[in-house]
Amino acid sequence: MRRLLYVLAPLVIIAVAATLRITDPPIVESLRLVTFDEYQRLSPRVYEEAGIRILDIDDQSLEKLGQWPWPRVQVAAMLKRLGELGVAVVAFDAVFPEPDRTSPSTILPKWAETTQNPALLDLIKRLPDHDERLAEVIAQVPTVLGTIMTYDPLIRAPTTKWGITFGGDDPTAFLPAFTGSVTNLPILEAPAAGIGSFSIEVERNAIIHRVPLLYRLSMGLGGTREIFPSLVAESLRVAQGASTYNIKTSGASGEQAFGEHTGLNNVRVGRIIVPTTAKGEVWLHDTGPIKERMIPAWEIFDKDFDPKRVEGTIVFVGTSAAGLKDLRATPLNPAAAGVEVHAQIAEQIVLEHYLERPDWITGAELLWLFFFGGILLLLLARWGAAWCALLATFGIFAAFGVSWYAFKELNWLIDPVYPSAVALLLYLSQSLLVYLDTEGERRRVRTAFSRYMSPDLVARLADDPTQLKLGGEIRDMTVMFCDIRGFTSISETLDAAGVIRFINRFLTPMTDIIMKRGGTIDKYMGDAIMAFWNAPLDDPNHAENAARATLSMISDLARLNADWRAEAKAENRPFHQVRIGVGLNTGPICVGNVGSDLRFDYSVIGDDVNLASRLESQCKTYGTSIIIGSNTRSRLNGFAAIELDLLRVKGRERPERIYTLLGDEATGKESWFKQLDEMQTALLAAYRTQDWDRADELIAAARKLANGQLDPVYDLYVARIAEYRFQPPPNDWDGVTRATEK
Repeated sequence: MRRLLYVLAPLVIIAVAATLRITDPPIVESLRLVTFDEYQRLSPRVYEEAGIRILDIDDQSLEKLGQWPWPRVQVAAMLKRLGELGVAVVAFDAVFPEPDRTSPSTILPKWAETTQNPALLDLIKRLPDHDERLAEVIAQVPTVLGTIMTYDPLIRAPTTKWGITFGGDDPTAFLPAFTGSVTNLPILEAPAAGIGSFSIEVERNAIIHRVPLLYRLSMGLGGTREIFPSLVAESLRVAQGASTYNIKTSGASGEQAFGEHTGLNNVRVGRIIVPTTAKGEVWLHDTGPIKERMIPAWEIFDKDFDPKRVEGTIVFVGTSAAGLKDLRATPLNPAAAGVEVHAQIAEQIVLEHYLERPDWITGAELLWLFFFGGILLLLLARWGAAWCALLATFGIFAAFGVSWYAFKELNWLIDPVYPSAVALLLYLSQSLLVYLDTEGERRRVRTAFSRYMSPDLVARLADDPTQLKLGGEIRDMTVMFCDIRGFTSISETLDAAGVIRFINRFLTPMTDIIMKRGGTIDKYMGDAIMAFWNAPLDDPNHAENAARATLSMISDLARLNADWRAEAKAENRPFHQVRIGVGLNTGPICVGNVGSDLRFDYSVIGDDVNLASRLESQCKTYGTSIIIGSNTRSRLNGFAAIELDLLRVKGRERPERIYTLLGDEATGKESWFKQLDEMQTALLAAYRTQDWDRADELIAAARKLANGQLDPVYDLYVARIAEYRFQPPPNDWDGVTRATEK
C-alpha cells in the first residue's frame, strides 16, 4: 500500500493541478494576478509623451469655476475653449442622461406658480436652452461622449457612430456582456463624433488589470447582440477619422486556432492594430500618477495658458475631486481616478506598448509543471529530500527568473507561481510520505509513553534520548498543589466506580486548563494534582500562566458543581459542593529525572516545592481557595492579590508573606479592589502593631468591600484579636503566625 501511495499521490496531484490550470478557477487566477501586480510595482511603465491628456475637474477647479454639476453652458464653454486650443478629440469620462437642471426650460415650470409677471415669463422662455448650447459646441469640436454599461434592461441604445467588421468566430460570444446602458440626451448624442463606454469591471482582487476595448450589448430578451466600443477605442477612431472597427478572432485568416474557439486576437482601430485578450481586453501597464498627464480644468481659461500643452492631443475629461472621483485601484495606485485608467490605455495603444499573454503561454506553463515535477519525483528516490530541496529551490528561482525577464524585456506575462507551487507540493508530498515511514515507530512509542508522563517531556526525550538518565538542573519555576476539600465526605456517598468517575471528571478539565497554560502535570495523588511551569519547555511568564490556570480552575469548578447539583437532584441523592485549595509558589527548584536506575520520574524537588505544598494545606486554615507565596506575588503585576498573613509554615523557620488571588489584571483595576487592598494593608499594620480597636474597625469595613469573599479570613482575625485582648502576645511578638499543621 505504501509503494502504491508513492506512485498514486504525485499522479493525482499532477492531474488535479493540470485540471485546475486549464479551468483556471478564481483562486488560481488571483495568485497569478498578484504576481503580475508585484512585477508592475517593481518595474512600472516609464511615462512617454503620447499626445494624451486628462482635463482634471479637481478641487481647485471646483473652487474657481463653481460646484459640480456645472451648467451645460459652462461645460460648453470648456469644450469650446478646448476646440480653440486645437485639441484633436475631447472624450468625456461622464454621461449627460438628463436635461440640465439650470436650463430655463427646466426651471420655468417651478417658477410659473409664483411668478405673476407674464412678460418676464415670456422673456425667460426666449432664453437659449443650455443643452442646445452644448449640442452646438459638440457639433463644432470633435467630441466623444461617454456611457455606462449596466445589467438593467435596455431602454434606449446609444446612437451608433461606427461600423464593425470581423473575420473568424463571432466576437460577440467572447466580449463582456451587458443588457443595458445609461445614455446621453439624444440632442447631445446626435452631433457627437463618437460614443463609447467608460465602464470597467473590478476584478477578483479589486484591482484593475485589464480594460475592455469592446463590449457586447444585448437588446431585449433574445434580441440582437450589438458590439459597442469603449471610450478609449472611440477616441482613437475619431482622432484618426476612421469609421469602422475590424475584429480578428480565432478561425480568421492567418490565425492558427487548431479548431479551438479561443476568442479575439486583435482589434484594428483605423490604422492601429491593438492586440487583445480573448475577451477583447488590453492589459494595463501602470505608470502610477504622472503630473505631465494632468491639466486642471481652470487653467485652460487662464490667459497665459500655453496651447501647445494640448494642441493635437486626445483630451479625456474627468475628475479627481474629493467626493466626485470614480475611485479605481490599479497596481500602483489604490485610489486612482477612473479617467487615469482610460488615459493610460490610450497611451499604451498610441505607443504600441502592450503587456501580453500569448495563447501558447498556458501550454508552456503546463509543460514546465510536468517537466520540473517529473524530474523531482525521479530524483527524490535517488538523492533524498535534502538534495532535492536544493533542486526545488533552484527550479522555483529559475521559474521566477524567466518570468521576470519575460516581463521586463518582452512585456510578456508568464505565471511563475502556479507551476512552482505544484512542483513544491509534489516535493512536499513525497517528503511527507518518507517522513511518515521513518516517524511511524517513533510516533507509536511517543503515544504510548505520553500516557505515563508529560507529552512535552516525551517530545523532548524523543528529540534527545541522551536525557534518559538520572540528574537534574536548578531552574526558576512555579509549582502548584491542588486538592479537593472534604473528599472523604464526598466519597462516602459514592461506590467505588462512582468515586473513579468523579475523580476522572474532576481531573480531566483541571488537567486541560493546566496544560493549555503551559503547565506540566507532575503527578496525581488521589484527588490531588501536582504541576509545575517552566520545564521541560522554557516559559518566561510561568508565574502568570500558573496564576491564570488557577483562576480558570476555580471558574470551571463552578460549572462542574452546577452539573453535579443537577445530577444529584435528578437521582434524588444529597449534593456535596466540591471545593478545592490551591497553593502556588515560585523559586529556584531542582527539576529532572528523580528515582533509581531502574525506574525514575521527571519531577521537581526543593524547599520551594515543599512551601507550595504547605500553602495549599493552609487554604483550610484561612478558608480561601488560593494561597500564593511572596515570590509568586512579585511576578503577578496588576493581578488582584490580597495579603493574608505573615506565616511560618511547619518545618520552615523563615516566615513567608502569603496572599490570596481574587482575579487577574481586570479585577486588579476595579475601584473596589484597590480600596480593599489599601484597607487590607492598613488592617494588617494595625494588627501587627496590636492596635486591636483599629483592626476591628477595618475588618468590618473590609468585609463589606470584599462582599463575602474573605469572610473566613476576617473571622479568623476576629478570633485572634479576641484571644489577644484576653491574653496579649509577648513583648517580642513580631506579628508572625506559626502554622500548627502541615
